[in-house]
Amino acid sequence: MPADLSSHFREVVVRNNAKENLAFSESERTAVYRAIKTRRDVRDQFLPTPIQEDVLRRILGAAHAAPSVGFMQPWNFLLIKSLAQRQKVECAFRTAQAEEAEQFVGERKALYQNLKLEGIVKAPLNICVTCDPNRNGKTGIGRTHNPQMAQYSTVCAVQNLWLAARAEGVGVGWVSIYHEAQMRQILDIPEGIEIIAYLCVGYVDELYEEPELQIKGWRQRLPLDDLIMHESWEKQ
Repeated sequence: MPADLSSHFREVVVRNNAKENLAFSESERTAVYRAIKTRRDVRDQFLPTPIQEDVLRRILGAAHAAPSVGFMQPWNFLLIKSLAQRQKVECAFRTAQAEEAEQFVGERKALYQNLKLEGIVKAPLNICVTCDPNRNGKTGIGRTHNPQMAQYSTVCAVQNLWLAARAEGVGVGWVSIYHEAQMRQILDIPEGIEIIAYLCVGYVDELYEEPELQIKGWRQRLPLDDLIMHESWEKQ
């Protein structure tokens, strides 16, 4: 390692070790955990109010600050405000939703058909988060044996975006019911670029106290203790 870089790293380590406590204050921790606990997948509570540009910039900045394998930063954020464009996406959603409904029967199917599963047109902004797995070439730190880490890194950016939006009073909903080929055509996404998340984004008039699918009886949250293992995989 060059001497100048080595001395720089030593300085950073010494500076960090000199801090008595790297933990947040109690009020800061409370705010972080509140954002995590009260984050919701919003579908029908969107208001038509446009998001201020400075707020949107902060939210996207938080997404861009996400960790990424080899610091490759593989994400892009495609902003969709046009009603005509959002209506095309909504049409693609409706087609896929009708197909997905066919896998359910009886009461389960009726419940599915009554669920509100998107806010594509109601939200004033849609964001398509994409991943370029070859942004820094096909080789890189951390992807030699796990090439999917580029996609996982982009998901970290999505989570950052979501939590920052929650802190700003902005709701987010993740739409995953669509044919990728149709979505790529609508958004002119080039070959080699992967769609990771299609998000509906906007201010909301309320948020559910618990996840909407839990409240409406689709699924319940699993107990945390049932999901924790130690040292190696254990039978449930």
